[in-house]
This record gives sequence, structure tokens and C-alpha cells, in this order.
Amino acid sequence: MSGIRPWGLGNGVVLVAVVGQQSSCQSLSGWRRWDLVVLLLLLSQESAMAGDQPACDGEWREISPCLAQREVKKKHELICCLLLGAQTPIDQKLVYRLLTIKQLKGKSIWLVWLGLNFYLFIDTFHWYEDEDAYIYTRIMLGSTLAWARASATCLNFNCMLILLPVSRNLISFLRGASICCGGALRRQLDKNIMFHKMVAHGIAVNTTIHIVAHLINIERYHTSQSKEAGELRNKLSGLGKSPNESYLNPIRTYEMHKLLFSSLKKTKQMSGLNDMNAKVLIQLVRGQTPQSLLRHNVTYCKDRYWEWENATQCPLPQFSGNKPVAWKWVLSPMVLYICERIVRFWRFHQEVVITKVVTHSSGVLELHMKKRDFKMGPGQYIFLQCPSVSQLEWHPFTLTSAPEEDFFSVHIRVTGDWTAAVFKAFGAEERAFKELWTLPRLAVDGPYGSATTDVFHYRVSVCIAAGIGVTPFASILKSMWYKCCNLNTALVLQKVYFYWICRDPSAFEWFADLLFHLETKMAEKGKNYFLSYHIFLTGWDESQATHIALHYDDKIDVITGLRQKTCYGRPNWDNEFKKLAENHPSNSIGVFFCGPKTLSKIIQKMCNSYSSVDPRGVQFHYNKESF
Repeated sequence: MSGIRPWGLGNGVVLVAVVGQQSSCQSLSGWRRWDLVVLLLLLSQESAMAGDQPACDGEWREISPCLAQREVKKKHELICCLLLGAQTPIDQKLVYRLLTIKQLKGKSIWLVWLGLNFYLFIDTFHWYEDEDAYIYTRIMLGSTLAWARASATCLNFNCMLILLPVSRNLISFLRGASICCGGALRRQLDKNIMFHKMVAHGIAVNTTIHIVAHLINIERYHTSQSKEAGELRNKLSGLGKSPNESYLNPIRTYEMHKLLFSSLKKTKQMSGLNDMNAKVLIQLVRGQTPQSLLRHNVTYCKDRYWEWENATQCPLPQFSGNKPVAWKWVLSPMVLYICERIVRFWRFHQEVVITKVVTHSSGVLELHMKKRDFKMGPGQYIFLQCPSVSQLEWHPFTLTSAPEEDFFSVHIRVTGDWTAAVFKAFGAEERAFKELWTLPRLAVDGPYGSATTDVFHYRVSVCIAAGIGVTPFASILKSMWYKCCNLNTALVLQKVYFYWICRDPSAFEWFADLLFHLETKMAEKGKNYFLSYHIFLTGWDESQATHIALHYDDKIDVITGLRQKTCYGRPNWDNEFKKLAENHPSNSIGVFFCGPKTLSKIIQKMCNSYSSVDPRGVQFHYNKESF
């Protein structure tokens, strides 16, 4: 038998201490008790806000395994069962719910953007639905007036944001400003391209709403000219015929309506739109002027429209269109983006000196370059353009050199037309290399920050690469090697786990040398514990398998030449992350990945699954390399 004792902490929060536990706790074998206590605290607070009475309130309470056999209706009863190890059919749903709440914290920018869109839409919608200046406009158009204006406000907001995520220099500057950018915000900045696409979707949705609403507005303006529309709508549509009157309905006659739509259908004749048609397209929404509202009381005069010409209390209402405001939204982002393009143009004309060209047997081209005032950090990337191949194409490549070296380098794998053309232009397919002065010109834009630059900010970091995705970690491992050589360098980073999954054994060629030097240096410094690396080979033929089997007992790995043996097949990520969580039970671990999307989803899922609910427990922070 087991019991629990609650202590009220105020605000409806109940702290529960586990006094005993059942001997059979199979359903909770992977969960610490503190995790479940934290879960109880969260749900207790939520229930208290709703006015529910905690089911665990009171004195000592004995709970037997039979509690799990009946239907548990209250959350607190369910948590009590979980704390005591009783098996319930929906405990996984609660765990999933808690993990979902945690995941939402990592999407704060997305939620803020979505919330601002909803706020602007709802606020503008209600303003146009309630404002007195648009009472007559609403009489003619109905609710589509508010739909058109609310979507226009959201359209302006998203057009203001659309260029910011693709301003690479701005994003890189914000990432480097460690004072104003914490780790969580830097991880959000790494998703700038995804955010750019999301904003584009928002523009598409609001544009569709805006166009559809205005098409309906045009049709309602047109029907307001008919006798079936009613006297008040006819009266409003007739305003503007005299010199001292201003119009509300831009569709003056049925003939004008037909002319407008025939002009819109015939795109070849769009240049023939007359001045009135242009005004219709620009000012579909007009409201009563502030001066007219003072003299013309809408609530009193709208029911006495037949007296407008004669009664002094109800003079004819005067209308005007809205002043242009879109430029106010987009001016600042446009100025920033123009500055961005100027910086890129200046970098394009800077001279790049190619100092070395290396061709690896795995179809990888290695380029060493120098550029004046070029400063980089480990894990950063650049954009390359080869004008002799294409005048317009820029392609991102991760820097594989370390900041401590007097050059910067990239590794280019042949994966498409552009990379194949560059491979050929640099004479990689020929037996004799070209002289350096005969090589084609390269333009470099960058360097720019990426997710992997935060490796040194954690005490424990896990680096996972697949295939050519190992390139950003080449720079990081080289920088580690130089930092270990410099005794005056103090590192926050205390432990690094490196995983590389590769299909082709020849791909290990250029990277194995780096690992060998790093392995040797760590052994000399007595820091064998600092780096743990695991190489997984997922593809081999029969002859390679025979060779591997014959040399399996050798001290040196037959493929890489390292002391650490190569693993064959794919890693069991459940086991790997379980070991990491056990070895570092109270650390924040940075997980850095560069590779295909399919594997990225698996790694991200592992990070969420093995992160503790208790903020004092192990936390896996997922960072994905993206361009």
C-alpha cells in the first residue's frame, strides 16, 4: 500500500510527496518521479484556474492498484496513479501533452508572428465594423469592407517582414550579438528561411482574402445603383454629381461597371483605362471626413436622407479616401535590404586568391582561398559564385578551415549541373592540374553564422553528420585542435561526441587525417576523454566486407586508420541518447546536426523524448544546419 501527502502552496498549486510506491512500476520505468511531480504541479495550477478541487487534497490517502482498473475522470487522480506506478491507458497522452507544451516554447517567434497577425486582423476588422466614419460605406458594402481592410493591414505587416529573414548580414549580426541574443533566440534565427516561407504564405492568404473581398465590394457598389438596392443606397450612390459634392460609390453607372470589367478582362488594353477607372482601382473604400462628421450626425441623419439637401442639421455628407500607408510599413525594411544588397555587391568585387586545389577520390573538390579582411568563425558558411559558369547563381558552402589558419577552404561535392561545371572548370577531371593563375575567378559573399557556431557555448556538445554534412564539423574540430594546442585558451566546452554516418568508404579519405591528428593531440595532452567519435559505414560491397572481416581484430581500423573502430550499419539513436542522458544527468547538451531532412526529424524527436521535464535535469537543445 502507498500514500501521498499534499501541501497547499497557494494559488491552487498542490505539492505532492511520494511516500511509497508499488512494487510493479512497469509503465514508469523510463520516467523519474520528479518529472511526474512537475507534471502534477502544472496540471494542478491549470485545474485551480478552472475552479476544480484537487482530487488528492486531504490527509494521508491510500491508493491501491485497483484505482487503475476503474475510469479515472480527474487529472489529479490520474497523476496520483502515475506517481504510484499504477498502469493507466492514457498516461502516454499526458506525457505527450507535456512534451508538446515544451516544444511550443521553442517556437516562440512563430507564435508571436501568428498572434500579431490575428491581433491586427481582429483589431482592424472591429474598427471598420464600429467606426462612425464608415457607417454609410458599410450600408453599401456590408462586412466585406472590414474583411478587405483587415486583410490589407495583415498584408502590410507581412510585406514589412518578408525581406528581413533573407537579409543574411542582418541575421549574422544578430547571431553574433551575444548580449541581446540568447541561445533560444539564436536557434530561432537559424530558421530564417522557414520563417521567410511562412511569411510568404501569410502574404498569399491575405492577398487572396483582400482580392475576393474587393471583387465582392465592386459588385455591391454596382448593385447599389439599381432600384432594388433601396432608397438610401440609391441616394448614397447618386452623391458626387454636383461640383460641391464628393462621391461614395466609385461605380457611377451600369455602363461604367461593364467598361471596368471589360478592361480588366482584356489585359492587352489595360493601358487604355481612363482616369475614372484608375480611381476605382485605387480608392474602392471611402469614408466620411472628420469635418463632415461634426456637421452631419450619422446616427440621426441616416434615417432622414430625404432632408439632406434642405435641413441644416443634416447637410450632405462629404467623403474622402484613405491616405496611402503601405509605404510606411515597407520603407525601413526596404532601406535595410538595399544596404544588404550594397554590401553583397561590394563583396562580389573583392579579389579572391585561390592558393590550392585538391581533388579527392570521392568526387570532392577542395579549394583553399585568401581574401583581404576575411574573418570567420568555426562552423560558418559562405556563398560562392563562379562567373565563368553562371553570372547569376550563388551557392552556399560550409567553411572547412579553422579561424586560426591563414586561409579559408571549402569542400565541393559534385551533386548537380553547377557543381559539375565548377569541378570541370578547375581541371579536377584532368590528370595535370592547371596553373593557379589560369583558374576561373571566384566571388565570395560571407562569412555568415550558422547553428554549428554555438558548439563552444555548451559544456557538452553532440555533433551528428551524414555524408558531406560533415563539412561544418571539420572547421569546428580543427578549431578544437588549435585551442587545445594553445594553453592560454579557456574552453567552456568540456566534452564532445561526434557521429558521422557515411555510405561511401572513400568519403573518409580527406576527413580521416583530421581525426587522426586530433586523436593524437588529445592523447599527448592527456585529454582522451574530451572527444568521443563514432563513425558508421552504411554501404559496402562483398570485397570490402571480406577485407573488413579479415582485419577486424587489428588495433587500427582498416578503413579510417584510426584507433576508434568503424561501426557498420546505422546507429541505434534510442540507445545513444539514453547513454548521453545517463552520462550527463543534469547538463544542457547542444545537439548539432547537418544532413538529410529524414534523419533530422529522427534526431529532433530523440532530443524531445530524452529531455527531462525537470528543468534541473538533462536538456537536449536541437540545432540544425540550414542555408
